[in-house]
Parts: sequence; C-alpha cells; structure tokens
Amino acid sequence: MPNPAVDDATELAARVRRGDVHPSELVEHAIAAIEKVNPTLNAVVHRMYDRARAAAKGELPDGPFRGVPFVVKDLDGWLAGEPYTQASRLSKDFVPTEDAEIIARMKRTGVVIVGKTNASEFGILGVTEPELFGPARNPWNPEHTPCGSSGGTAAIVAARAVPMGHGGDGGGSIRIPSSACGLFGLKPTRGRNPLGPDLGEGWGGYVQPGVLTRSVRDCAAMLDATQGPDAGAPYASPPRERPYVEEVRQPPRKLRIAFSTGAQLGRETHADVKAAVRDAAALLAGLGHELEEVPLPIDRDALVSAYFAQIAVGAVVSIEATEKWVGRRATHADVEPTTWLLATIGRKLSALDLQHSRDACHAASRRLGRFFERHDLFLDGTLAFPPIKVGQLALGPLERAALAALRVVSPRPILDKILADLGTNALSFTPNTQVANQTGLPAASIPLAWNADDLPIGIQLTAPFGDEATLFRVAAQLEVARPWAARLPRICA
Repeated sequence: MPNPAVDDATELAARVRRGDVHPSELVEHAIAAIEKVNPTLNAVVHRMYDRARAAAKGELPDGPFRGVPFVVKDLDGWLAGEPYTQASRLSKDFVPTEDAEIIARMKRTGVVIVGKTNASEFGILGVTEPELFGPARNPWNPEHTPCGSSGGTAAIVAARAVPMGHGGDGGGSIRIPSSACGLFGLKPTRGRNPLGPDLGEGWGGYVQPGVLTRSVRDCAAMLDATQGPDAGAPYASPPRERPYVEEVRQPPRKLRIAFSTGAQLGRETHADVKAAVRDAAALLAGLGHELEEVPLPIDRDALVSAYFAQIAVGAVVSIEATEKWVGRRATHADVEPTTWLLATIGRKLSALDLQHSRDACHAASRRLGRFFERHDLFLDGTLAFPPIKVGQLALGPLERAALAALRVVSPRPILDKILADLGTNALSFTPNTQVANQTGLPAASIPLAWNADDLPIGIQLTAPFGDEATLFRVAAQLEVARPWAARLPRICA
C-alpha cells in the first residue's frame, strides 16, 4: 500500500498504473488528510469531494499523474463549475463556465482535484491573509504564515495532505510560499505556460502559473505537460531541447554560479538567510561547481518603482475584469483597503508612468542577459527573512483610517508618496523574487535549510531566459545531496 504522506505524485501515479492502488483510495486518503489538518491551517477554502470521488471512479485521462489528488489555487486560472473568488468579496459568488488553458492541461495529466486553496486577494500580497477567508497558517508552526499568494496550496502540500498543487507567480507567489513551507517551487520562463484563453499576459508579463511540489521530478513532469503556447498567445518562450523529466535524470556539467547574501529590492538580509545562502554555496562548490560572490547588476530603485506601478495598474485591471464577470461596479466595501488603495493609485498613473516601468524592466533584462553570459546561475535566498508571524504585516487601526480618508480625497502627490513608501517598506521581507518576474527569467526555490526554530529557508536559483533545464538538473543534484522530503512539519497528515 502506498504511503501518500511520503510518496510523491510520480510514485503514486506509478502505483496506480501497476494496480497497487485505485484512484478512489488515494482520493479518500486525501480527503481524510485535508479534514485532519485544515481546521488548523485554513488552506483549503472550497471542498470538491463529491466531484473528486466521481472523477476517481470514472475514466481519468491517461496522463503522467493519473489518479493523483491535486488542489487548485482559487486564483490564476478558472476551473469550470467551481467558484473563482480570487479571495475577494467582489467575486465570491462568481462561477466560470470554462477552464483556463493551464487548468485544462493540468486536468489532462489525470490529476483528481479535491479542493481549491486560500490565496491573497487578487494575488497582490506576499502573505495569505484575505479578509474573505481569514489567514492560512504554516504547518511548520501555525503561528507563522505560509506566505503567499499561493499560501493555501503550499500549506496543504507541505502538510502531506496532497503531493502537489497549482499556484501562480507574479512577484514570487510560487517561490515565496515554497520557501516558507519547505517545498520545491519553480516560476517558469515568461511565456512557458499558457494564460489563455482570455488573458494574453498577467501584470505586464510578470505572471506565470505552475505548481508547488515536494519533489523536483513532479515539477518537471507537470511542466512537460503544461508548457507551450496556446492559441493566440502574444509570445512564447524558447522551446525546450528535451523533456524536463529527462533533465532531472542528467547530472549538470560544472557550472559558474554567482551568489549573493544581499536583498535584491530590499535593504537587509536576516542572519539565518545569509548563513543558508553561504551553506548552499559551499554545498554546490563541494559538488564541483565554481562559486563566485557577485551581486545582480540591477537598478534597485528603478525596479521597485516599476514593480509597484505595474501592481497598481494590475489591481485596477483585476477589479474591472471582475466587474464584467459579476455584472456590477465595485465599491470600496467589495475589496480590501490595500487593494482599493493600489487601484486608486493605478487610476492616477499615466500611460507614460506605465511605459517607464516597462522600460526599467527591459533595461534590467538587458543587464541580466549580459550577466548570464558570464554566469550559468545566480544563487540567493528566496526570502530575506524566515517566515514571519500571521498578522505581522496587517494594517493597524490608524493605517485603516488613513486609507479610508484616501477614498474621499486622493491627490496625486499623496499617492506618489504612498507609492514611494511601499517601495521602501513592503518588500523588506520578500525582496528577492520580483526581478525574475520583471525580466521573465526562470527561477526556483529549493528547500535546503531550516533555522533553529525549525522554520524552512528556501534557496533561490535563477537561470538565463528559457533555461529551466539547468535549474532542474541542479535542483535534482541538490535533492540527492541533501534530501528534504522526509522532513515533516509539526502539522502533518
């Protein structure tokens, strides 16, 4: 009998193919596991048990993950016939009638979807604490956040209730919660995975969907199944040379790896993270790679400004798209104060402001393109700090009062000052993931370290545009050198 708390999705699917276990048995185990841990974690916000049971008894697609239980984030892709709330009161009753292409491709792998997971509203914040559902919690310590925005998926996968789940990454939202929960999470190259049929790009090209997994090979196999442009895509990533599951089985050549303990878009890195980065660099050097301490050649201030300009415009786009779906105009009572504030700023920005933000990202892409002519990979901490406590970034009463006042009076100079303050403060905890979104580069968080409080600290590897292959080879090498899957969190199914 398989052990779903230990076996990864690839192993579970192999057992289904051999007839060792039936998909219905795996689904029942996943349901029981979710019901055991979810009262503490608040990770699954919409149960799909009846649908999952029916699917498991029926004719599942004969894909690489046939019969494996799976969860879908309540954002980053429609699932036909199920609520798509985006963790927002505005869309809490919206039910799409078609699948997003990424969800359709994931379903064709044969997974059985058992539920939808908690997220931050519209995926804006790096913690999963929406007002609609309440905060998700970290299975390593429920007083701490699983981060976000794919925090619900991260928490339920890390708690061993399901072996993997869907997420999306517009500023780190796969890698950040993977780091916080001790998982492997990869943001693919821009254009690698589809965003259709209704979306050309998300957040000006920042967003890529993907999965959060416990093993490297699960991520590789899912990306093999989902990658490639869909009809009408505005652009595509470079084609892969061979299936990614083959890359996982190939040892990497000797690589030139740059590393830094600094904070890309922040000011400070915690001592635990610095130690983890240096430890990872030493581990890679011991595996035969050439390590050099070199910071990324980026214009921090320009990229911080560009990031928040794009996110502010993205908040407007999310609200306006949802208004069309639900058939009414949004009010400030429909969304969280931070979302309304960002949308207010977004409406005040000019076309020139947005173009300047895009130009800053393109300039960074050129600099990093030259950087990766000299280096094969870049290594740093996924986060600048260990996972913070739930509520640590929540608005206080005075901040809420100030935001309420801005709903009535919002002159551009005040909004510009708020945008500048966001740049200074909001990324202090999560400053290292956004540049990969802004430049379209593939990047992965690898669970190589835990601190003295037994909280995970992810190590981030960033590769040249289109080079997921090297990421998979090195991640698999590290997985063998320092296995992580057997390390279990406090809250565990």
